[in-house]
Amino acid sequence: MKLFLVRHGIAIDRLGPGMSRDSERNLTDEGIAEMRIVAKGLKDIGVKPDLVLASPYVRTRETATIIASVYGLEIATIDALAPGVIMSALYKAVQRHLNQNPNYNQIVLVGHEPDMGMIASALIHAGPEFVMPFKKGAVCRIDTPDLPSTMPGTIKWYIPPKLFTKLK
Repeated sequence: MKLFLVRHGIAIDRLGPGMSRDSERNLTDEGIAEMRIVAKGLKDIGVKPDLVLASPYVRTRETATIIASVYGLEIATIDALAPGVIMSALYKAVQRHLNQNPNYNQIVLVGHEPDMGMIASALIHAGPEFVMPFKKGAVCRIDTPDLPSTMPGTIKWYIPPKLFTKLK
């Protein structure tokens, strides 16, 4: 199984008019433009997701929607990707989707930091000293035999958004 961990794009720094919670912060114009480049770049390098899952926060749903639109896919939001990820809950949420579609092999998970780094660490069975910070809009591919992973997954690549920008 190929998992693509994506940190949401650049979001507004402060709560805007009509916003009362961090979960309502949306992507900036720069964040939207950058994520469009990232999404197209993913397609250009051969990524073919079957499923795009996102945190319920506005900025992650917007990021996931941009990626999904390049592939003609819908997104699904899962609470398990909200900040403070608990791996057992994430595994269960992803498994529910896999039970409905057992042929799914490429899954995009859109979330927050430091959770994306923690998810990467758990998937490769790294110890607590392993730290993998994700820049906004960065994507990491990790191949794993199953979920929860019975064997350590393998980090295949990590691409920060600026690299996609330079490649376009």
